[in-house]
Amino acid sequence: MHQYQLVEGDQTVYRDGTIKLHTEEGFEGMRKAGRLAANILDEVADLVKPGVTTESVDTAIREMMLDGGAVPATLGYRGYTHSCCISINHVICHGIPSEKVFKEGDIVNVDVTPLLDGWHGDTSRMFYAGEPPLKAKRLVDVTYECLMLGIEAASKPGARLGDIGHAIETHAKQFRYGVVREFCGHGLGRLFHDAPEVVHAGKLGTGPELKPGMFFTIEPMINLGKPWAKVLSDGWTAVTRDKSLSAQFEHSIAITDDGVEIFTESAKGRHQPPYA
Repeated sequence: MHQYQLVEGDQTVYRDGTIKLHTEEGFEGMRKAGRLAANILDEVADLVKPGVTTESVDTAIREMMLDGGAVPATLGYRGYTHSCCISINHVICHGIPSEKVFKEGDIVNVDVTPLLDGWHGDTSRMFYAGEPPLKAKRLVDVTYECLMLGIEAASKPGARLGDIGHAIETHAKQFRYGVVREFCGHGLGRLFHDAPEVVHAGKLGTGPELKPGMFFTIEPMINLGKPWAKVLSDGWTAVTRDKSLSAQFEHSIAITDDGVEIFTESAKGRHQPPYA
C-alpha cells in the first residue's frame, strides 16, 4: 500500500518513501523554478554548435541560474562538480561537462535543475550540433513523442503510475527502440529526488494512484538499439552498452484536479529540435 503525505507551507520534508501531495504554495514555487529551468534551455538552443565546448555551456548555465536567483542543484550533489549534465550521442544521461567539443551531427541532451527558493525545476531537452543523420532525428522525434504520451497518460482520470510507462514503452517499441530501465523519473519539489520512481516501461493499471498535488518528472531515455546501459568508471556517465544513439526529454509535472500541469514547458515554443 502506497503512503501519501500532505505537504503545506515551509514544512520540512524527508525522503521517507511517502508520496508528497502539495498545496498551492508548492505549485507556485514549482512554477517559478520550472519557468527558470525552461528559460535556460531556451537560451541553450543558441549555444550548442560544432566547435563549442561542453564546459562553456555548463558555465553559461551556471551564470543564468545565478542571475535568476537560483543555484544549480547538481553542483556538489553527491560529489558532482558541475551545474548541469550534457550527454552526447551514445551517452544516455549524466554526461559530465568538459573540454570536449560538439561535433557536426551530434545529438545532445542538456539536463538542468535550478534550485530556486527551495524548489527544484528539473528538465532536459535534446539539441542538434549542426545537421544530424536522419536516423538520429527520428530517434529524437520519437523520444519527444514518448514524453508527451507519458504526460497524456498521467492526465487521465484514475490514472496510475504504470500507465505512464506503458504509454512510453508501447510507442517506442513500434520503432524497435530500446527503453532504458536503469534510470527513471522521480518525485521532486523541496527534495531533488523523492518517491515515486517513474519507470518508463510498465503495465496499465499498476502502481500508485496519481493524486492531485503529486509532483514528479517524466524523462524517457530511448535507445536506437538495445535498452541496456552501463556506467563508466567516473561513476556518473551512463552509456548504451551497444554504443547506439540515445535520446531523452524531461518535464517536471504536477497532477491537478482536472489533469496535469507542466512546470517546465518552453515559453518560446522551443519544445524539440530543430529550434528556430
